[in-house]
Amino acid sequence: MRFPNRKLHTAVHGEHSEAHANFQNPFVHELRLTPLQKLKIAVMTVTLFPVRLLFAAFMMLLAWPFAFVATVGRSENAVEPLSWWRWLVDLVLKAIMRAMWFSGGFHWIRVKGQPALPSEAPILTMAPHSSYFDAIPVTMTMASIVMKAESKDIPVWGTLIKFIRPVFVSRSDQDSRKKTVEEIRRRACSAGEWPQIMIFPEGTCTNRSCLIAFKPGAFIPGVPVQPVVLRYPNEMDTISWTWQGPGAFEILWLTLCQLHNIIEIEYLPTYTPSEEEKKDPALFARNVRRIMAKALGLPIIDYSFEDCQLAMAKGPLRLPRHTCLLEFARLVRCLGLKTRVTDEVLHEEAIRARQMSGLDMEAFARYLNHPITEAVQDIFSLFEENGLMDVKEYVTALSVVCRPFRYLDTIKLAFMMFEAQDVGAVVEDELAAILKTALGVGELAVGDLFSAIDCQDQGKITYGDFCEFMKKCPDFVEQYHCLHDSTPRHSPSESRPSTNGFCGDFSPKELNNHSTGNIKKQD
Repeated sequence: MRFPNRKLHTAVHGEHSEAHANFQNPFVHELRLTPLQKLKIAVMTVTLFPVRLLFAAFMMLLAWPFAFVATVGRSENAVEPLSWWRWLVDLVLKAIMRAMWFSGGFHWIRVKGQPALPSEAPILTMAPHSSYFDAIPVTMTMASIVMKAESKDIPVWGTLIKFIRPVFVSRSDQDSRKKTVEEIRRRACSAGEWPQIMIFPEGTCTNRSCLIAFKPGAFIPGVPVQPVVLRYPNEMDTISWTWQGPGAFEILWLTLCQLHNIIEIEYLPTYTPSEEEKKDPALFARNVRRIMAKALGLPIIDYSFEDCQLAMAKGPLRLPRHTCLLEFARLVRCLGLKTRVTDEVLHEEAIRARQMSGLDMEAFARYLNHPITEAVQDIFSLFEENGLMDVKEYVTALSVVCRPFRYLDTIKLAFMMFEAQDVGAVVEDELAAILKTALGVGELAVGDLFSAIDCQDQGKITYGDFCEFMKKCPDFVEQYHCLHDSTPRHSPSESRPSTNGFCGDFSPKELNNHSTGNIKKQD
């Protein structure tokens, strides 16, 4: 693979694309403290922090009996008329939650704009999503949210969650996504009977440097939505909770050690979709995102939570910071090429690619069964050499983005395509092509690596030889200096945002092990 000249052009769209030169990886948050800030935190840790933490815990416990009484005997599938005592409980819980946030240093909550009624805008779309502190507007409005079903069984917290009547998502139910969309549509089309649903359409937390792609769930019902934007204009960003950076408890500790924390909540005018947008939720989502980005003064970028998963994959072939596979993943998703890609489909494509020679642009478009669009041209340019591309490299890259945590399956598939049929092995140039594509880089030095694997000096290696060597030397990419020094790989413990668009390093944390409370990390 190589870097096409238009790569940066396609990475960011819209009127804010000029900000791309200074754009940072949205899933990385690097917090650098000055000596004076460290001293302040040290003092606050032994004075203010324990007091705030205990008071916040007390407020949570105080809220529990009110929420418990209000949820006893209440149906999960229907809305009863709001009785006076439940209305009173709602006010008490809002007051308790406000006291809890006040104790945490959120002395000022600035609200701009006018919140719409549930009958006017059944769905609130909130962005950017950057922290569990984004729950502040939820507790202020007691709007429903979308969250995993397991959360309702958590002591104390589960009872408080059930009070706001969330839309539960069950991981054990294969049809959960479909049922969730149907439930959102049912509530959104109830003419204001149900509470408003507050949805974070980005689906994961970022550092608020941009707005990433919006998931379509909030826009499928085709009802009016009210965009809500969040700002944290604090001197030091202790709020952002991303996939690489401070963990959940560190964020809590640092935030409670700040004397003041400020949050701004701005309600934008209700957005009513056109007939075209009702039929195309993706278009609806893009247009709402554009309005929210303009209000925030942020760039928009068409990467998503799935790209974060790709970059977080562990193993010897962890993606380097200068990979272009993230751009490839975006283009593949844009064209819908990932749909229904299974192991069997990839195997069939590999057999088909093995019989093909270099393709030009028109032939590649026919191979994809897709007209020649800008996205197709961009994919072609990622692999093109002297006007032609090797389909085997395309299939290898497709395997990486569709199976990011199964790099061995990708390497096995690539060996099957590149190896000579009569010998079942690859030579040095073919190994270089495989690894370049699997890592998404333009240049790779594999001479020393190939010699180390080919210990019998046969001039060729098999997939079995490669696997055996990888077991003995799992960090072979670094040890044999395969990547150029000008674009070094970082160890998983480092936290360095990229200055070249999205293509930055990620810490290989598993999604479910990032921290407790990850219900807010993927809505």
